[in-house]
Amino acid sequence: MSDGAPAAEVASLARPADGLAPAPVTPRGGGLSSDPAPWRLKTAANLVTVARIAATPVLVLIVLRSTPSWVALLFWAALAFSDAADGWLARRRGPSASGAFLDPLADKVLVLGALAAMAGLGKFTWAPVALLAAREVVITAYRVIVAKHGVSVPARRVAKAKTLVEFITVGLVLVPVMSSSFLTMSRLTLWLAVALAWASGAQYLMDSRAAGRRAVATGA
Repeated sequence: MSDGAPAAEVASLARPADGLAPAPVTPRGGGLSSDPAPWRLKTAANLVTVARIAATPVLVLIVLRSTPSWVALLFWAALAFSDAADGWLARRRGPSASGAFLDPLADKVLVLGALAAMAGLGKFTWAPVALLAAREVVITAYRVIVAKHGVSVPARRVAKAKTLVEFITVGLVLVPVMSSSFLTMSRLTLWLAVALAWASGAQYLMDSRAAGRRAVATGA
C-alpha cells in the first residue's frame, strides 16, 4: 500500500472476517503497524489467567493423589469457575488480544493436565487424550502464527462447548461418590469433547483460508 492510501483501505484491512479479529491498525510513517494497546499484558483478567496456568501442577498432583475426593472436585470447580471470572474482568475492563490468546491457552493446559493425570491412573485410555492434545498443539500454533500479523482468534461457540464438556468430564471423574455409570458417562463425554475439538479446529482453519482468499481478492 502506498503512502497515500485512502483511509477506507486502511479500515477495510482492520475489519474482522469470518471469525478472525484483527487487532486495530493505524498508519504510521507511511505504513501499517499493529496498535500495541490490544496486546496489553498487565490486565486483571490476564493475572487471573496466568494464575490458572500456574495452578496446573498443583491440580495434577491433587488428581494423582486424591482422585476421587471432595478436595479434588472443589479445587477443579474453583479453577473452572475462575474461567468465568477472567471473562467477566475482560468484559468489564475491555478485551485484549493477549487475553484472547491466553484464556483459551489456560483452559487447554488445565484440561490436558487433568486428563493426562487421569489417563495415568487408568480412568481413561490415552487415545482420546492424545487426540485432544494434538488438536490443541495445531490450533495454538495457528494462533501464534496469525498473532504475528496482528490477528487475534476469538473462541468459536463450538470450541466453548468443547471446553464445557471437558470441564464436566473431569468433574465426573473427581466426584467422590463415583459409580461405574459415572465413569462410563465421563468416557463418553470425553469422546464428545474430542469430536467438538476437531470440529472447531476445522472451523478455525476454514476461517483462515476464507480470510486469505478475501485478502487476495481485495489486493490486501
